[in-house]
Amino acid sequence: MTVDDTKPVRLVQTARDTGDRLTEHLPVEWRPDEEGVENGLLNLYPDVKYQEIEGFGGAFTEAGAVTLQKVGAEKREEVLNAYFHPERGLGYTLCRTHIHSCDFSLGNYTYVEDGDRELATFDVSRDEEALLPFIRDALAVEGAAFKLMATPWSPLAWMKTNGQMNGGGKLLPEFRDAWARYFAKYIRAYRDKGVPIWAVSVQNEAKAVQRWDSCIFTAEEERDFVKEHLGPTLEREGLSDVNLIVWDHNKERVYERAKIAFEDPEAARWLWGIGFHWYSGDHFGGLEATHRRFPDKKLLFTEGCVENGVKLGAWTQGERYAHHMIGDLNHWACGWIDWNLALDERGGPNHVGNYCDAPIIADTTTGEIHYQSSYYYIGQISKYVRPGAVRIGSSVYTDALETVAFENPDGTKAVVVLNRTDAEVPYTLRMDDRLAEFVSPAHSIQTLLIG
Repeated sequence: MTVDDTKPVRLVQTARDTGDRLTEHLPVEWRPDEEGVENGLLNLYPDVKYQEIEGFGGAFTEAGAVTLQKVGAEKREEVLNAYFHPERGLGYTLCRTHIHSCDFSLGNYTYVEDGDRELATFDVSRDEEALLPFIRDALAVEGAAFKLMATPWSPLAWMKTNGQMNGGGKLLPEFRDAWARYFAKYIRAYRDKGVPIWAVSVQNEAKAVQRWDSCIFTAEEERDFVKEHLGPTLEREGLSDVNLIVWDHNKERVYERAKIAFEDPEAARWLWGIGFHWYSGDHFGGLEATHRRFPDKKLLFTEGCVENGVKLGAWTQGERYAHHMIGDLNHWACGWIDWNLALDERGGPNHVGNYCDAPIIADTTTGEIHYQSSYYYIGQISKYVRPGAVRIGSSVYTDALETVAFENPDGTKAVVVLNRTDAEVPYTLRMDDRLAEFVSPAHSIQTLLIG
């Protein structure tokens, strides 16, 4: 699509110590590039194309669903629109949920009765109490459209070596087939409830022994489960359109886990890509290495949050989010999914007290909705970089600014500029034969919209 790139550049900004929260400023006019040596440039290279974007979003959890039930219908609708409405909200397009319980549930639960090896009692009615209505109501928001991935935190207790859903343990070999069939039953049940599942990952945080729902898969065990059980089962059940994702854990081991899964052609044929989290640090080079070695497989950020409870009004959350989003996207991530969409005033409920922060905190005692800095920082990207966008080339003159740029399917371009420093930083946007002057305030994020 042809757009007019010569129109003034729109500027949307969120900045600490100001009232700017996804605030649109006056557009900035272009001026001719005089071809002299120009300092302070942020260059765009629109003809240099990288990965296509799947989308951005957050996770539907039982904790978030129950919390929003407690604040009443009007506030619940406000939050749904704040995330999913494409104009009045952040326009979320890629989300995640849990297969039976996770730590952000009210307790351990599954969809079958204990010891039901045939899975004859499979029933997702527990999710109808809060979780499924949460998802369906988000889908019903005007203009909303999002894909949904689903993840198990643990197989059923009687399928595991430790006999419980919490505390790690492993899937017993004799239950691998039943566990794969459980995935298929879940996907079908959710589709029957009006909630299509776009992708599943094999296991949340496959290397972590947690005091909550968790299970260990070695890379080889995960590979073999996919190629011998999960992939064939979904194909046999007519569900081969569901994408399969491995690892779903931190970035420091993303390359090694990808190598073991993707180098096996029998496993790789079933696998869409690899998921990763942020809890072990940046490790952007691991994403780059994984893409270079396996360019046909997707890299998807599937979870990140600020741990240890709610920190109302803190600005560092937003900066942490944007730093990881920009770094991941610059190293081939095709999408980015936050953790809980909403939590209560403690950062729960959580059945083991693993309280965390979220972009929206709903105070169940006062009914007040708090929008955290992370909400606005995510929105500076999710609202303006749409599914099908392609990352384009860019460079910037200083490491005081972190940047990433995209071309949307309609031909418009979005340039994200993050400043985590204590000083304002001037820069000049340069594209083709045109320049436009900007200043990045201290502790701010800007989105420049071209076309």
